[in-house]
Amino acid sequence: MTRTNPAGTPLGDDFHVYDTTLRDGAQREGISYSVTDKLAVARLLDSLGVGFIEGGWPGALPKDTEFFHRAAEGELDLRHAALVAFGSTRRAGAKVDEDQQVRALLDSGAPVVTLVAKSDRRHIERALRTDVAENCAMVADTVRHLVGEGRRVFLDAEHFFDGYAFDPDTSLRVLEAAANAGADVVVLCDTNGGQLPLQLAETVGEVLSRTGLRIGIHCQDDTGCAVANSVAAVQAGATHVQFTANGYGERAGNADLFAVIGNLAAKLEMPVLPEGKLRELTRVSHALAEIANLAPDTHQAYVGQSTFAHKAGLHASAIKVDPELYNHIDPAVVGNGMRVLVTEMAGRASLELKGAELGLDLTESPAAVTGAVRQVKELEARGWSFEAADASLELLLRREMAAAEGTEPVDGPFELESYRVVLDHRSDGEVVSEATVKVHVAGERVIATAEGNGPVNALDAALRKALVPHLPWLQAVELADYKVRILTDAPGTDAVTRVLVESRDGEEEWTTVGVHGNIVEASWLALCDALAYKALDRNAVGARS
Repeated sequence: MTRTNPAGTPLGDDFHVYDTTLRDGAQREGISYSVTDKLAVARLLDSLGVGFIEGGWPGALPKDTEFFHRAAEGELDLRHAALVAFGSTRRAGAKVDEDQQVRALLDSGAPVVTLVAKSDRRHIERALRTDVAENCAMVADTVRHLVGEGRRVFLDAEHFFDGYAFDPDTSLRVLEAAANAGADVVVLCDTNGGQLPLQLAETVGEVLSRTGLRIGIHCQDDTGCAVANSVAAVQAGATHVQFTANGYGERAGNADLFAVIGNLAAKLEMPVLPEGKLRELTRVSHALAEIANLAPDTHQAYVGQSTFAHKAGLHASAIKVDPELYNHIDPAVVGNGMRVLVTEMAGRASLELKGAELGLDLTESPAAVTGAVRQVKELEARGWSFEAADASLELLLRREMAAAEGTEPVDGPFELESYRVVLDHRSDGEVVSEATVKVHVAGERVIATAEGNGPVNALDAALRKALVPHLPWLQAVELADYKVRILTDAPGTDAVTRVLVESRDGEEEWTTVGVHGNIVEASWLALCDALAYKALDRNAVGARS
């Protein structure tokens, strides 16, 4: 089912793309947005072309009240989206024009208000402690009042699907009360996330046929079906869909904005975002994760780093013929990219594709490919992993190419004679590591000693001290990250250690790997590869010291 305006223009008000990251998404455990964070999130969502951004609950939360105030003062210049304030209806037995919560919604200055209301008779009677008639009056009075004040109003019908299954007439009465009072959309909420796609779509279809109202959908992910439920609702006729960035939300989370939009746009061909914005999905997803102070989900649909990464040799063989054989869409459509992972599962095709990704043509060097496949499998069996260490893999491939072609070997910028690391626990309780390295560089034998707050830090410092006078470009290289994993094939302290070192020089970043039973030696191997890769890069593009 495809919905478009004439000439295929974006759906605009014919279809609502509604984000609630700043309200529902903020309920995720571990997320705490500052007001400045909330403004930054809203700007990113607006840059993507989202139609509605729910900013929070003014009057209930001080940060949300401040957010709307700062937005009204000009700190939020939205180009695509309308800002939405979220809140509840008047209280039971109260007058709507005297209700402070309703007043706060108006004071927020938001042009759109989403009201939440009970639509399950059990919740109405047990939680609100009122009857269905009063609940419907609360909805109608509040909608009518807000519309009279010039606001556009949507209604979130809380616990709708459970309520409809228990007492459909009551649930429909709530929807009709809102619509008759002027609400533009009634949103069916799977509040506890318990629905499955077929039953949810059936309910959406029934509600549409019985009421003729404009229907929206809001899904939680407690069954892992929030995205599927949202898409099923749209296919059943819903024209307003709510979600959060990266699926953030309470408990298991909400429907993921990026997966829902990816499916609607790429699979149902619905132009739900402005022209050219679909390819921004990956960038915006990762930027929003940074603001939330959460690591991006590498396996997230459409936008994850590993979503179009292929590991099995069988996959690589097919991809070499045609990438579409194993990619359900072109990754570039959503701003992502395809990667080939080289592991013990790798075959010749995997290495040829990975080589091409790294700028190496292995198709004319079958002996190099054979040697590289053998090397990778042997090393991976001993605990090495090249999935996240492209720099070490490139060095391995180049060494195999040089060996196969009889050209100059690919060596590092120095030759090690020996190194020594000493741990000194002093009388005052201070623990200091000291390292001494003996290396040959630029035709000289150099000995250097340095201290550090650990053996690896001391070893790195001593190596730099020895090399910088001869390799001045090394001053720009720094260790950006250091990860250690203990491989448990061997028991206890006999286990093998894998070290990943991420380096950078202000222009690029690269990752190398080292594996050994001794953590210092594993670290040394990764450090040496890091410098060898940088020296290789300099030889390829010219000195930049």
